[in-house]
Amino acid sequence: MVTDYRKIDLFGQTFIQKVDLKPPFEFSFPVADRACFLYILKGTTRFQFDESHLNIPTNHALLLNCINSGKQISEANKSDGEIVIVTFHPEILKKIYQRELPLIFQQSQKITNQTSRIINNDFLIQKYIEGLLFYFDNPALANEEILILKLKEIILLLAQTREAETIQVILSQLFSPITYTFKQIIEANLFSQVGVVELAEQTNLSVSSFKREFKKLYNDSPANYIKNKRLEKAAELLLVSEERITDIAFNCGFNELSNFTKSFHDKYGISPTGFRLKNTTVKLL
Repeated sequence: MVTDYRKIDLFGQTFIQKVDLKPPFEFSFPVADRACFLYILKGTTRFQFDESHLNIPTNHALLLNCINSGKQISEANKSDGEIVIVTFHPEILKKIYQRELPLIFQQSQKITNQTSRIINNDFLIQKYIEGLLFYFDNPALANEEILILKLKEIILLLAQTREAETIQVILSQLFSPITYTFKQIIEANLFSQVGVVELAEQTNLSVSSFKREFKKLYNDSPANYIKNKRLEKAAELLLVSEERITDIAFNCGFNELSNFTKSFHDKYGISPTGFRLKNTTVKLL
């Protein structure tokens, strides 16, 4: 239940909102050409997507692209909640950045359909939200020039967080709404340092749904299929290149040499060094 609601518009569109809530509450995000930054001032909010959920604690935030939504938030621990929402409208962004959109809105090179991200507690963003609260209490002071500055400020802060790369992926979809197939995302990330959880995020699925979809398409588990593909690539590189074995392991998606060496031996019955020497000797003969 909403106990207090305040909002401030920019160019006739909702820009910032402050919502006070008492359980039970639930809010579904519509499909729309905008993105939202939700900052949790009080309580723990549950973000529901597909068949899974994430809990967003106090002083953390959720960035959500609403283009492919159908997701919702609700209370996580039956406690009161306070949320500040900053909304990004493409037409407003084009208006205030007439020459060129910031890099964070430009097409990312990453192949992913990810549309949401939890942003960990960030001191500068926390101070930014505290500054916004002043304008809810003094709306007459929130003129157009100040609101434009506040919009540009949050964009600058998001571009400097540890999650900046993923934030760019999510926000760039407002202007380049490319949707990749499940297989395209898998093939593009086979040799990257990513695991099943990250791949599930990039396909916009829960881990359980991702595993089911993967099994249907590849008739194998994600972990087993990806490991075998990485080992096959490593074996190929051992034969055709003079790269160090450590570099080959890393370039094929393994982050530990010991894990690579054991997995390689399990598959081929020989160490990577032995494999290279044996096949080099065969070629010489």
